[in-house]
Amino acid sequence: MVRFHKLALGAAFVAALTVVPSFNAGNVGFAAAADMTDAEKAAEEAAASAAAEEMIAESSPYAPPEGSSAFAYEAEVHKMLDIVINSLYTNKDIFLRELISNASDALDKIRFLSVTKPELLGDTKDLEVKIEYDPDAKTLTLRDTGIGMTKDDLIANLGTVARSGTTNFIKSLSESQTNDVNMIGMFGVGFYSSFLVADRVSVASKNNDDDTQYIWESLNGEASFHVGPDPRGNTLGRGTEITLHLKEDADEYLSPYKLKELIRHYSEFVTHPVSLREIKTIQVPKQKDEFEDEEPKEEKEEGDDIEISDDEPEEEKEPEMEEVTTYEYTQINTDPAIWARDKDSITDEEYQEFWSVVSKGDGGGNAEDWSHFNAEGNINFKSILYVPSEVPQALQQGQLEQMTNGLRLYVRKVLISDDFDLMPRYLSFVKGVVDSDDLPLNVNRETLQESKIIKIIKKKLVRKAIEMIRKMSQKEMPEDDAEEAEVDADGNVIVKEDEDKPKRVHPYLTWYKKFGLSLKMGCIDDSANKDKLQKLLRFKSSKADGEDEYVSLQEYVDRMADWQKEIYMFPGESIKTLKESSFMDAFLDKDVEVIYLTDAIDEYFLGNVREFNGHKFRDITKEGVKFSDEDENMAKRRAKVYTETFKPLTKFLKKLYGSDVSRVSISKRLGRAPAIVSSSEWGNSANMDRIMRAQAFAHGVAPGENALPTGVLEINPRHPFVVKLLESIPENEDDEVPREVKDTAWILLDMATMSGGFPIRDQKKYASRMTRVLKSNLGVESLALADEIEPPEEEDEPEEPAFEMPDMGDFDMGDFKMEDMEDLDM
Repeated sequence: MVRFHKLALGAAFVAALTVVPSFNAGNVGFAAAADMTDAEKAAEEAAASAAAEEMIAESSPYAPPEGSSAFAYEAEVHKMLDIVINSLYTNKDIFLRELISNASDALDKIRFLSVTKPELLGDTKDLEVKIEYDPDAKTLTLRDTGIGMTKDDLIANLGTVARSGTTNFIKSLSESQTNDVNMIGMFGVGFYSSFLVADRVSVASKNNDDDTQYIWESLNGEASFHVGPDPRGNTLGRGTEITLHLKEDADEYLSPYKLKELIRHYSEFVTHPVSLREIKTIQVPKQKDEFEDEEPKEEKEEGDDIEISDDEPEEEKEPEMEEVTTYEYTQINTDPAIWARDKDSITDEEYQEFWSVVSKGDGGGNAEDWSHFNAEGNINFKSILYVPSEVPQALQQGQLEQMTNGLRLYVRKVLISDDFDLMPRYLSFVKGVVDSDDLPLNVNRETLQESKIIKIIKKKLVRKAIEMIRKMSQKEMPEDDAEEAEVDADGNVIVKEDEDKPKRVHPYLTWYKKFGLSLKMGCIDDSANKDKLQKLLRFKSSKADGEDEYVSLQEYVDRMADWQKEIYMFPGESIKTLKESSFMDAFLDKDVEVIYLTDAIDEYFLGNVREFNGHKFRDITKEGVKFSDEDENMAKRRAKVYTETFKPLTKFLKKLYGSDVSRVSISKRLGRAPAIVSSSEWGNSANMDRIMRAQAFAHGVAPGENALPTGVLEINPRHPFVVKLLESIPENEDDEVPREVKDTAWILLDMATMSGGFPIRDQKKYASRMTRVLKSNLGVESLALADEIEPPEEEDEPEEPAFEMPDMGDFDMGDFKMEDMEDLDM
């Protein structure tokens, strides 16, 4: 193949551009060299030379480092590299995480060895990682002051996928019975993620055991690599420098904003400082030569001794500015990894500061509580879990799918992912960190998510989170802040009565008001921890309905009557509605406590959680409510007599109502109400029906379709309305029932339906019945409208004269003074 010297090609290219005669092509004109000035010719030649250099550089083949030798990757390595680049990593961004992790491992090594041999640090005592980007050369460089590698290390460690110098290092330490160094990770597959973004990778390294700094280099897709002495000499002192020659589509990694984002995301808590060199262009006054501003002095002629001076001072000229490029290193990972410290050495203020780092402002305010622990067993990990004091925005709006995963998973302080489902959805508000040495760093998220290790970690984290909330609920009431005593006129201390002091609220109740719905969801979703979660719930009840009064299920059970076997629940829309409901009459009369349920999730809670500590939940809006405090024999005899006595009425009402009710029965629990509509034991309650009809995205129901359920009409045999209605129906079933009796029966159902929480089924018929009642009560014979009135015409009143603004002339408001008003007689 014929090769041309670069200078010869450049000269030919310049000559071709500069000797072309003048001609016109369309609208483009070219000037001949003879028509150009010397300056134009010089600029033209410089541009042509630069273009030639660029063309030659692009067309020239790859040249390995001078003096290097070629080495072939081990068998199957080429195939493995393809797997690493195209399959193992689904996110290109992680290359920087892997390189920083490897650098951190190298720094840990030299730090560990220098404990017994301080001289190993030499002149390079700062253990740090520095990152530089060069937009012109399209390179990204990462430099560490770690232990470095010899020539043999470069060949062995970077020529074999998944072979680890660090692993061999730990093995040698364990054989010599030295201290535990489990914090040191693996230097293996992760390095090859560099080829996700680079066409060529260069690794320069200097180890204390070798006087020469060596360089390793390989092209993306090649089956070999080159290793040799670094032509630049010993530029590192000690450590490793990795230079990535980026691909065409990897320009985003030349942005300081992108690099900062990745470093903060993945390597925020790496032990050693990670600094980024930022390139900035600033404007500074241009430096001038000493003699540039000096003007030649005019020689004064003889006899010319008159000096003429300018009265006006000479104006200062704005300095001429020029652009200067500056380079400045900024440490990115400034947040401490406090979970690695002993919890007794960490103050509450430090925990709160770390909460602000973990929550990223999503938790609002301070953390309510936290749990710092080390989990030991088959899987070892350290963790800090936080419970926020305020509800995250997405949770406030009920958008669970938009809740970000609050836990971040680290391996030796390097972020693996913040996208793991380490908490169930009902604990999505819990935030924190998990750091394990037992997890592999070099696997993709999908593989790790399905691993048994993650499932074990998740189980332990959930248990710890529930335990943390349990401890919050059992904390003692904090003591009152010391108030300054009030003194009367005689100097005596005024003692405030207890009722004058504001009632203190337990911090757990304040927190529960915000997050109670999530705990109820947990009782539905997490059957394994259902019993623990139920003990954390707090409810309003008929005996605890104050603003800050709540009762736990255990407290309810502890004060149940001896005869009571069930926990009575009353779901509804509001506390006020529930307290005034007819369902409560018998319970209030018997002084039986009823738990009020006003959250929409409570209906699902009742449907899935059937009991607490052996006591079944009983919805009092459904049929089958019984009280065991009565004589069972007497109750049966009484029920038999009532059933027989009111059989004509129940039969008549069922025939009259048809499908509007499923059954008419004699109630055993009504107190003052004549009747009420309850739900069947296994059907939806009125409240559940209201919730379901309010679903904005409900399918399968046509607009306006009557999908109302039919309930059970319970009539009170002791109420005068019911007794009178029984007397009003004819003894003979074939006799015609008066219209007034039918209307009365329908109005009884309307009252019972609304008292039971159900809507009126037929609004038009209901309005017609009410119209007939009003007509009868008011004595109106006809509903014909009265004639329209025709009032006489009224004389038009004269309009008020329009107000005209007087001419102000030349009056100026600026001359007006308030002092002038004093002279006016108002």
